[in-house]
Amino acid sequence: STHHSPPLCPSQSPVPVGQRKKRKGERTTTMSAPETADPSTIAEMEETIARISSHKGVEGVVIMDRRGAIIQSTLDEEQTKSHAAALSDLSGKASRVVGMLNQDDELTFLRIRSKQREIMISPDKEFLLVVIQNPNLSE
Repeated sequence: STHHSPPLCPSQSPVPVGQRKKRKGERTTTMSAPETADPSTIAEMEETIARISSHKGVEGVVIMDRRGAIIQSTLDEEQTKSHAAALSDLSGKASRVVGMLNQDDELTFLRIRSKQREIMISPDKEFLLVVIQNPNLSE
């Protein structure tokens, strides 16, 4: 895919996978990979997760299809399932609102910020990339 997500913070540049330190207890959970995900796509997803996870404050990264079927996640299984269902639903609603307001427009990025968390959703034709971070640690 040629879609590239914007960096989490303009001042941060991506860290090549080989140069980052693996965090204690860090894991990547691979769930039901859909038929559409070929090995090169999976490798690209793993690289993206590793790059994003290396940023300060990132608490979790989830990649799912547009229906909310989980492909990969750094969260535990319970968190992954609850987040995926809620966020794919929210993303779908936000997409419909954008299209309703202007039928020539489409949702490209969704950011939700609370006192303790920031959730960023980057939709693509097939996938949703979700990043959950603590904004108080990333500044």
